[in-house]
Amino acid sequence: MNWYRTFAVWMLLIISESVHGLIRQRFIAPEIGDLPSRQLGVFTGSLIIFALSLLTAGWMNLRTLASQLLAGLLWVTLTVLFEFGLGMALGYLPERLLSDYDILHGGYMAFGLLFMLVAPALAAGIRSRRSGRSS
Repeated sequence: MNWYRTFAVWMLLIISESVHGLIRQRFIAPEIGDLPSRQLGVFTGSLIIFALSLLTAGWMNLRTLASQLLAGLLWVTLTVLFEFGLGMALGYLPERLLSDYDILHGGYMAFGLLFMLVAPALAAGIRSRRSGRSS
């Protein structure tokens, strides 16, 4: 497993997700409300994660399921640390940050992180099936 490449892809993911969040806050939240826009953001963010995972799967060279899940775990860990660190720096209360994970009250972030965990494996599986078909 190439840790540098896996980290570089996470950096690309977090930049993309940050831009995605800014766009969501600026244009979507005022139209449909904060919670619905955050819920929608988990779905659209997962699409971004999957697209980037698919585009970079070969470059990351994660050949085993274990390395793919380890990469996903690294991404999830770094994302949670980044999200809470940035949230606290921006003055969000811990309760507000944790509300994104409260499934009973409409917080879907746990689903997004679960998807992030398996995204490298899903992308590698799709890429291997595609390359298997073309040979």
